[in-house]
Amino acid sequence: MKRILSLAFLLCSAGQAQDHPLTLDTHVDIPLSYMQDPKFDAGQDGVLKVDLPKMRRGGLDAAFFVIYVEQGPLTRAGYAKAVAQAKRKYDAIDLMVQRYPEQISLARTPGDVRANKTAGRLSAMIGIENAYSLGHDLKRLDVAYARGARYVGLVHVGNNDLCGSSLPRKELGDAPDSNLGLSEFGRAVVRRANALGMMVDVSHASDACVRDVLALSRAPIIASHSSSRAMTDHPRNLPDDLLAAIAAKGGVVQAVAYKEFLKKDPERAAAEKALQARVAKAAGDKDYDSEKHDYLPSYVEGMKAIQRDHPLATLDDFLDHIEHMVKVAGIDHVGIASDFDGGGEITGWMDASQTRNVTAGLKRRGFSDDDIAKLWSGNLLRVWAADEAASTQQNPMPVGQRREAWNDTHLYGYG
Repeated sequence: MKRILSLAFLLCSAGQAQDHPLTLDTHVDIPLSYMQDPKFDAGQDGVLKVDLPKMRRGGLDAAFFVIYVEQGPLTRAGYAKAVAQAKRKYDAIDLMVQRYPEQISLARTPGDVRANKTAGRLSAMIGIENAYSLGHDLKRLDVAYARGARYVGLVHVGNNDLCGSSLPRKELGDAPDSNLGLSEFGRAVVRRANALGMMVDVSHASDACVRDVLALSRAPIIASHSSSRAMTDHPRNLPDDLLAAIAAKGGVVQAVAYKEFLKKDPERAAAEKALQARVAKAAGDKDYDSEKHDYLPSYVEGMKAIQRDHPLATLDDFLDHIEHMVKVAGIDHVGIASDFDGGGEITGWMDASQTRNVTAGLKRRGFSDDDIAKLWSGNLLRVWAADEAASTQQNPMPVGQRREAWNDTHLYGYG
């Protein structure tokens, strides 16, 4: 009976799969206890902004689920913690596709994504946010590729052992506006990613680092979740010259629906920070923890009040960025990302269930169906395929060895 129901589900989904372009979100975060804590089970319509029911309702076909770790000290203990956290997230994504095989499967190639769309099955891809999780060991990039990672984001908030961040962190000893480029280890990671056919992601990187990557990479690069600095002056957004430079080398920049990158509102940011401190203190904790505190009633109600007083950026704000980026970089070099479950949300696209609103908004702005298909997935899939074609070595580590290799202590290379 279960097999019959699963077949019926797939047949029904296949019919629905063609009612919208292939939609691909390049940046969806997952909590550290993803698929372990029941409230973070992606198969349930729950607190996550991206789960399988919401993807179905909104018409979101594919998403890069992100292996994110917070930047910490460049020490043996810091690297070990980052590596362990990354492993938990790889394992969680594996568990999701194993638990719900009729609904979603891991896509390792652009062809897999298209085949899943045709079959009415969702696609999960893997991206790395902050290559600090490599533990300063180049071999671990091969392991990540074997586990399914298809882009590597070099850095996050705070400079690391690969390159400078667009947002240095004073508490880590970073100089403000340090604007560091690639380190030797960072250069090695870019070269190895090129060899593997893994896309290099410059979102979060300093301008100097972006320029270094453009000069070094043999393959097109991406910015998995960055909007326009000309539209909103934020260090995390890309200036027009870098948008044009990434396009000139065949790459793609994924406009991101993250409130602070679309609308400057320091009063809202201050209100959110104050709320986080109050909620953490009331819970008996020294520091705010989004995974623990965001779902407490006091936080939920507090955010409702903040939203009334300081409204979010809107879908139209997001579309303004897309239009500007297309004017600068060209229709073949812009894409779409949400940053859902990592802070991304705007009025009109609050979670994956509202994905069709983005498509409708693009149509209202005069984008053709072909152009919308490029923005949603065509451009990213083209770059992904180009990086594969430029690679010199595929599948360097047999999949069967991937879990063992991730844990092997000899893979630590602390320099």
